[in-house]
Amino acid sequence: MEIILKQDIDNLGNKNDIVNVRPGYANNFLIPQGKAVLATESAKKVLAENIKQQAHKEAKIRQEAEAKAAKISAIELTIAAKVSDGAKIFGSVTAAQIAEAIAAKGVEVEKKNVNVPAIKELGSYEASVKVYRDIKGTVKVTVVAEEAPATAEVAAE
Repeated sequence: MEIILKQDIDNLGNKNDIVNVRPGYANNFLIPQGKAVLATESAKKVLAENIKQQAHKEAKIRQEAEAKAAKISAIELTIAAKVSDGAKIFGSVTAAQIAEAIAAKGVEVEKKNVNVPAIKELGSYEASVKVYRDIKGTVKVTVVAEEAPATAEVAAE
């Protein structure tokens, strides 16, 4: 049975793909759940028109995403962390910290789109930021020791 997928389905296909499945799978699961529609001639024509219109939108979105990825790749971050003896830091530098630092530089990113290696020591690292589907930017992150604040002397009376 030929159907048109309305959303991405693992091990079957992506949105707007025309796939063949068994009739029971289509009639009992995919179509009632709203994940697919029957691939009639009229549905195929509508799909072709939608794909044509989406191509223009897709091109614009990709262009904006590539510009954002270029901005992200130009950013170099310096993050201060508390250190113990040697170069080990307390805890680690997280995706949330990097996302906040990138936002402070003027580019908004979500922390779930930041892929960070395990940063547990001082040094230089690279974190990748997913901007759109297969478009990524790479941020250079330098972790430095946080300077201890000057201790305030409290006069005891």
